[in-house]
Amino acid sequence: MNAPAAHGLLVDDDPLYLRTLQRTLARRGIDTVTAADTAGALQLALQSAPAFALIDLKLGSESGLTLIQPLRELRKDMRILLVTGYASIATAVEAIKLGADDYLPKPATVQMIMRALGEDEEGAEEPEELEPPDAMTPISRLQWEHIQQALHETGGNVSAAARLLGMHRRSLQRKLTKRPSPERDPNR
Repeated sequence: MNAPAAHGLLVDDDPLYLRTLQRTLARRGIDTVTAADTAGALQLALQSAPAFALIDLKLGSESGLTLIQPLRELRKDMRILLVTGYASIATAVEAIKLGADDYLPKPATVQMIMRALGEDEEGAEEPEELEPPDAMTPISRLQWEHIQQALHETGGNVSAAARLLGMHRRSLQRKLTKRPSPERDPNR
């Protein structure tokens, strides 16, 4: 097994997930600090220059994508992992373009995280789950993420995003009023 990445930064707006992940990594000898938003994450990164950062894509109203470049500038060899429950090809590509080393869908197992950090876990027994696994990411969530990417690319212009997506502007506006959530997801 490689030497563990000694110190890391965990950024997520879910305090339970953060505590669980921090405890699980501590059992493996990895020290971490946690932040719930981008400002707190940058402050901690400046103070401790972590060896890795695990960042959630959705941080309340903020995007974890905005942390990638400042963290990369702070420490060129930092391993930057983006995790999200809203996995999509568009955000994966954008994260890698911005400098992320890996992109993991939630719920990510500890083994997935350790592998992404470059840790060799050959002797690991059974997978250790952080959260109950879902069979697949619901289609409505993927669609929502794709719409958000189109809006991002067009600077928030709904008409231009609708053209980019190949749909009528009013159809896109209706979809925007129906943000997907696990409770309302018709595919579950």
